[in-house]
Amino acid sequence: MMSDNKTKTTEDERKMQADSPSSAGGFLLAVGCIAGAIVGVFFGQPSIGFLAGLALGALGALAIWMRDRARH
Repeated sequence: MMSDNKTKTTEDERKMQADSPSSAGGFLLAVGCIAGAIVGVFFGQPSIGFLAGLALGALGALAIWMRDRARH
């Protein structure tokens, strides 16, 4: 009975390793939007700064997603 429990544990451990969490690209989107808007305020164009930050954050999130996808 004890060997069955140990086998189940190793199977669970393998599954957890295979299902490792992916990186959070959404963080880059959020930071890009906020930072872009803040920088945009200094240039008198917060909307353009927001959109530029969104674009840069999206590129970063896409790069993380592609790296994560290649890893699995």
